[in-house]
Amino acid sequence: MTQRILVVLDPDSDTPVATDTAIDIAKRHGGELTGLAFVDKDSIGQEAAGGGIGSMYYAERLREQLTEETRQRARGLIAQFTERVEAEGVRHTGDRVGEGELVKSLLDEMRTHDLLVAGRESHFYYADPDKRTHTLGKVLQEAAAATLIVGTARPAVSRVAVAYDGSAPSARALQKFAHLSPFGTDVAVEIVHVHGDSEADRMASERLRLDAAAYLAAHGFGTVTTTGVESSHPADRICDLAQGDRADLVVSGAYAKSGFRKMIFGSSATKLLEKAKVPLFLYH
Repeated sequence: MTQRILVVLDPDSDTPVATDTAIDIAKRHGGELTGLAFVDKDSIGQEAAGGGIGSMYYAERLREQLTEETRQRARGLIAQFTERVEAEGVRHTGDRVGEGELVKSLLDEMRTHDLLVAGRESHFYYADPDKRTHTLGKVLQEAAAATLIVGTARPAVSRVAVAYDGSAPSARALQKFAHLSPFGTDVAVEIVHVHGDSEADRMASERLRLDAAAYLAAHGFGTVTTTGVESSHPADRICDLAQGDRADLVVSGAYAKSGFRKMIFGSSATKLLEKAKVPLFLYH
């Protein structure tokens, strides 16, 4: 079950969706939430130094001003989060503004939470999209908890596609999803494996899928089907799953074999995050 949920708060439009999604999961499991907003001092310092001030004194004054403005904004996000969560009657603990090194602070918090819920456009107060992707990649690579990435619409999850290739990361993602069952066990789950075109590949794929299905059944999932997909471009086929035609949620290892080993910092991760129209449940 999902008992402790961490929600990253930022000014983007998908933060309310992340909050509402976390509330729904907490209500289902009787869990509690933690809201966390960041003041990115490193980014603020770079902005102040790069503003053409021409003086260390004025640059420092600008840095202080930007830091305080960001701190106030972060406090406002925490206040909005608290109001929303309490209105729904959901417990929350430890809500705060973080001002330490961003990735380390987030990873530290995730050690004592089951799930991180964040918007797909979460900037973590970063203005640089490349830096944002790098930050999210580090979190996915090293976090103890799973990550649920949502978009701009509150998800209604009844169909789940699990991208499974038998690798350790995909197996851990499958297990984490089964243990947490964030959307319950009455969802319809499809195990999808992308394989080669030989008969041996097809037979191996069937064994993998049946084993994965048996694992989910043992954890109480009542509707589990399996699909073998022949393709030489597994990353593209997994991205197809995230278009919403067959699933409301895609479960995937953060990186794995067959085109996913570079997912953390490579093009596969960026492609999946950019093209997905449904939420993503990711674990390394």
